[in-house]
Order: sequence, then C-alpha cells, then structure tokens
Amino acid sequence: MSVEIPSSLQAFVRGLNPEEGVWIAGKARAASDGKTFPVYDPATTEVIASVSSGTRQDASAAVDAAEAAFEGWADTSPRERAEILRKAFTLMLEQAEPLAGLMAWENGKAMSDAKGEVTYAAEFFRWYSEEAVRSDGDYAVPPAGGTRLMVTHKPIGIAALITPWNFPAAMATRKIAPALAAGCTVVLKMASETPLTALAVMRILKEAGVPDGVVNMVPSQSSADISETWLADPRVRIISFTGSTAVGSLLMQQAAKRIVNSSMELGGNASFIVGANADVDAAVEGTMVAKFRNGGQACTAANRLYVNASVAQEFKEKLCAKVKDLKVGSAFTEGVEIGPLVNRKALDGLHQLLRDAESEGAEVLASAELPDLEGYFLPPQVIEVKDNSSSLFQNEIFGPIAPILVWSDEEQMLKDVNSTEMGLASYIYGDLQWALRTAEKIDAGMVGVNRGLVSDPAAPFGGVKQSGIGREGGREGVREFQETQYFSVAW
Repeated sequence: MSVEIPSSLQAFVRGLNPEEGVWIAGKARAASDGKTFPVYDPATTEVIASVSSGTRQDASAAVDAAEAAFEGWADTSPRERAEILRKAFTLMLEQAEPLAGLMAWENGKAMSDAKGEVTYAAEFFRWYSEEAVRSDGDYAVPPAGGTRLMVTHKPIGIAALITPWNFPAAMATRKIAPALAAGCTVVLKMASETPLTALAVMRILKEAGVPDGVVNMVPSQSSADISETWLADPRVRIISFTGSTAVGSLLMQQAAKRIVNSSMELGGNASFIVGANADVDAAVEGTMVAKFRNGGQACTAANRLYVNASVAQEFKEKLCAKVKDLKVGSAFTEGVEIGPLVNRKALDGLHQLLRDAESEGAEVLASAELPDLEGYFLPPQVIEVKDNSSSLFQNEIFGPIAPILVWSDEEQMLKDVNSTEMGLASYIYGDLQWALRTAEKIDAGMVGVNRGLVSDPAAPFGGVKQSGIGREGGREGVREFQETQYFSVAW
C-alpha cells in the first residue's frame, strides 16, 4: 500500500528551503559546517526533506542576533507588538491547509488533529496580542508611610525556547507569543523530528513584521550542543522547555549554574476517573478525546482510567466498540483517525511496555486494525489491568493504549491516583458536586471536569511535582518572561 502526498504540499516544503533552515537575524542560511539531517514520514519511513543541522557556532550567532535586537524590541510600544502578533494570527489561519498537511506529514498525526492544532496554535498569537497591552503594575502607600511603592514588570531578556515534536506548531507559538508580548527576544530549538513546521512559523513571523533578530531558530540533530551553548551564555536569561521530565531535570541542573530562570512543562501520567453517577456515554466520548487525540502522544493524555465498578461493564463495552472502529493509517488516507507513532524508538518502547503488562496479567479487551504500511503503527487498544502497580499505570504511555482499573473504594482510588510523582493533568466524570469535591483532592495542575480536554490559550497550563515548574497560557504566560521591579519613591 502506498501513500500519495499532495503535490501542493511537496511544493510547500520545497519552498521552505529546509537545507537553509538556520534562521538568524531575519535570514535563512545553511549550518555553519554545511551538515543536514533527514526528516522522516513516520507513516511510511520515507525521507521528507533534509534540514540544516545547526552547530554551537550557530547557536552563539543566534544569541548575538537576539542581543542586538533586544533593546529595540523591548522599547517597541505594547500596541505595536500586539499588532504584529495579531497579524501572525491572521496569516497562520490563512495558511491553515498547508500547515495542517505539513504537520500530518512530518509528525504523522491524523489530519483532523493537525487542523485542530493550527487553530489552537494561531490562537496563542491572538491571545497574546491582547495581553501585550495589559502589562499592569501596582502603586501603594507602605504601612510606615513617607514613601510610595511602584511595582512594574520588564522583559526578562533573551529567552531560549526548546519545543517537542508532538505539537510542533502549538508548542512553538505557546512560547514565542508570550515572550514577544513581554518584550523579549527569542532563540528557538525545535525537535529534530518535526523542524519543518517551525520553519513555516518563522516565515509567518517574518511576514507579520517581527523585526530581524527578535526570533531566531537553530534546528539541529545535536540538541545538547545547542542547549548547552545557550545555558552557558550569560546573555540568556530564561529557558522555557517542553519535553520529558528526565531532560527537563538535566536542563535545570545546567541552568542552576548561572541561576537562569526556568519554565518547565514536563511529563504526565494523567488519571481519568469515572464515578458511579457519571454519564457513561459522555465519559466514553471524553475518553476518546483525552486518550486518543494525537494518537495518545500528548503529555495531557489520559494514561490511567479508574472506572467505578457500578458502571465498569457498560463503560468497557462502549469504549471497546469505539476503539475497534478507529481507522489507523496515514493522514493522507481518507477517514484516518489515528496515525503512527513518531519513530521506531517510540514503537519499540510501547511493544516492551505491552509485553510487561501481559506478564503482569493484563487483558486486552479490544484492538483496532493496522494498515498495510511500513510506518511506526501500533493498534489502539483497551486493556484491563489487575491493580495500580501495572507497568501501564506506572509509566507514561505516550501512545494509543487505554488501560482500565475498576475501583469501588473511593479512598483507595484517590490514593492510587495521587501515588505518581507526575501531576500535570487529570480528568473526572460524575455528578458535578462530587466531581468538583474530588478534583480538589487530586494532585494535578489541571483537571478536566466532565470534559476530556484541558488545554486553552486563556488558561494557565502547567503541572505540579515532577510535571514541571511555571505556567504557559493565560496571564501567567506573559509573567514567565518578565521580571518584577519595584521603585521606592521618596514622598
């Protein structure tokens, strides 16, 4: 079976000129040593394009450009910054079709997921165009009198942004937009699995009027070379990273050497609780969104399903029916709902996790069919586990596997839910009063109450415990890129 990629999309990728993908001071260029790396279609394992692989020298040059542009951008009026961000929002929506196709191609996600991501990603530009003009402060009389206190916020400086592959547009705009709104300049390193979408975003920002040097990008197959260079540079004042807890921990250790501000959105192990009084149909629909959106490759994906015994049979039957009907394949095949995993390493890791679960007595209740393709496909599955110690509950799955544990003791269920060191997202379905009471007892930065989606540009996105530090989105997103300054004024 072959996959036909639209000729218009192939032309769009060629137009990005990925072999000159290092973007510094408003100009695209090749890596300083001329090297490139391949980007693969995870649905077919075929090479899409070759992208310049930036070096430490390129990383330093990006900071040089960001430093040269910083003073001018920080002094730019909030209204002007806002208008540029608003223009980027408009341009991104105008290019929604090729952007969605590009993400579906290099990431493998279903076309419906890709189209949804374009809208979500663009909204960060619009939201922060509105927040750019609302950087409020404070004025107060201290208790002792005799002076006045003035509190303001100023851009923190050059921001190093490191983004993951699973949402290549949204994770870039969620960091770039608030940084620009705050008056910071940016150096960006995107995941080597999905650099093409970031190249398209750079061109949108250029067309929107972002001055040269304000946003710079260094794609590279050697992530450590880029991040280490930036964290060792005294001009870089904040690192904002989205990715695994292990990598986030390493970056924080490096950042600690110079006391660099750190914003970390890390791993998850989200619980999905179904109560005795839940609307089962709604809970099943919520599971399909929370678990299978983006093929389960999301830090907020439902990872552990705790279903009350009184509704467990009905829930399992209805969920299994839906999962069996999921169409798996390339995004360029009509009706596909679930794409491949991002690479061979991810697929091999999940195969091992499934073998571990089988040895622990887990039972497969339902499975979808696989396509006749060479890509990194795993069938969406519903699996019932014996207890909370299951490997599927103790590890972040990051794939289309829905493990279920039936519960009857609420106190024990909550203890199990909070037993993980992760605390990013959680979901709960049931009577609203019970659901809200229970939600307050869950150790998570975000809880979806009777809905399977928590992400919103207007809301503070982030977790507790080992799921991260800081918040992205909402008013809090701008504050991550600002320093608070206070003036004590003689009166």
